[in-house]
Amino acid sequence: MSSALYDFISSYNYYVIIFLMISGLFIVVSRGNMVKKLVGLALFQTSVYILYISPGKILNGTAPILDDGYSIYSSPFPHVLILTAIVVGIATLALGLSLVIRVNEEFGTIEEDELFDNELNNE
Repeated sequence: MSSALYDFISSYNYYVIIFLMISGLFIVVSRGNMVKKLVGLALFQTSVYILYISPGKILNGTAPILDDGYSIYSSPFPHVLILTAIVVGIATLALGLSLVIRVNEEFGTIEEDELFDNELNNE
């Protein structure tokens, strides 16, 4: 196997992280629909989760249970942090979606441009 192909295969998760991060950021910046912006934020959050989990696994590492048969241990700390971040992310996404529903009930739209136009016309 060539060196370039081996390097690509051994670090494919970082390419997935970069793709998710850029696509999430692009969706947030380029779309005016609030639901699409929230989906972009969720994609960006997912890339951050993978970024923190990726280096957390050590090859031939085991759970940190002390035993004479094991000498290499993996730290569970990154996984615990990411589980907490996932719960917070889901709660934040639910709050954002509920705010979008409330904005739609109040103004009849979830498009940013239309909301800005309504605000300018009311002044």
